[in-house]
Amino acid sequence: MVRRARRHALALATVMLVAATGCSGSPSDSDTAVAGQKPAGAIPIGPGPRPTYSVQPQPPAGSCHYRHNGGQPLPDPTCTPGALNPDVTQATLTTTICRKGGYTSGIRPPSGVTDREKRANTAAYGYTGSLHDAEYDHLISLQLGGDPNDPRNLWVEPPSPGHKPGAGPNNPKDAVETHLHTAICDGKVKLADAQEAIATDWTTAEAVLGISRSR
Repeated sequence: MVRRARRHALALATVMLVAATGCSGSPSDSDTAVAGQKPAGAIPIGPGPRPTYSVQPQPPAGSCHYRHNGGQPLPDPTCTPGALNPDVTQATLTTTICRKGGYTSGIRPPSGVTDREKRANTAAYGYTGSLHDAEYDHLISLQLGGDPNDPRNLWVEPPSPGHKPGAGPNNPKDAVETHLHTAICDGKVKLADAQEAIATDWTTAEAVLGISRSR
């Protein structure tokens, strides 16, 4: 009995040591830019469009940390891994995001919901700049099949380097999203590949997918 109790105590101590060392890391680690860093695991599936939307809870204050690549802001891959609209698949492109006539405008949450979420998300990310210049951004945009109101797919995106204070949101990520949407609907890029690329790092998405954009 004594020997068995000792073995049990040793096993328990080992489990506790692994648990303690497995949770290492500090907020400063996530501020370091890692080009091409991918969210852990598969992109979550969100609840999809709803007839009415409610304000979604945000991560705790100070729990999310921006990353950067070439100075451009990227979200925390744990807080904001992206989330997919289950209605948008490779098989439904012609009736959803590639349909002529405003699919995304019909599923976008109202500002009365997103304005409250945005304020809470600034606390989660510790953003202290002007909200007028920051965009409450869908990491995987609606035109790429991102979920409309899953908090895993929304983050307060700070203005890009060189942005004129007070000018309002004007982020180069938007042009990347439009380019990827065109490539999907033209059959040049698979939907899932574009979603993974934009969720991983929007600044490298076009290069990863092998598509160029005339500038």
